[in-house]
Amino acid sequence: MSKNGDFISGLIVGGLIGAVIGILYAPKSGKETREDIARKADEILAKAKEEYELAVEKSKKAYDATVERLKALEEKAKEKVEEAEDLAERGKESLQEGKTRLKKAIEAGVDAFREEQKKTV
Repeated sequence: MSKNGDFISGLIVGGLIGAVIGILYAPKSGKETREDIARKADEILAKAKEEYELAVEKSKKAYDATVERLKALEEKAKEKVEEAEDLAERGKESLQEGKTRLKKAIEAGVDAFREEQKKTV
């Protein structure tokens, strides 16, 4: 926004300086010169206002586009978090199932060992 402000300031100052110099060197009466200066000042002010409004409009469009992009990124991030939570839950369940199977396998191994020991004794 600073560049736009600098541009508009430069436009106003440059326009006023150019208009004043041009009018002062023109062979006219004081009243006509003042009228010309006022008219040129109004023209430059109108142009500056138009440029300012364009800059504001562009800034608003850029802001809106950025907000939309951020909303899309936020939605994607939420989806990724949900996927990660789901994956973590499935991993936890899988680990629990593996733990249960291992425990049963160890118990079966211990039972088989005891059975074999009973047979040999």
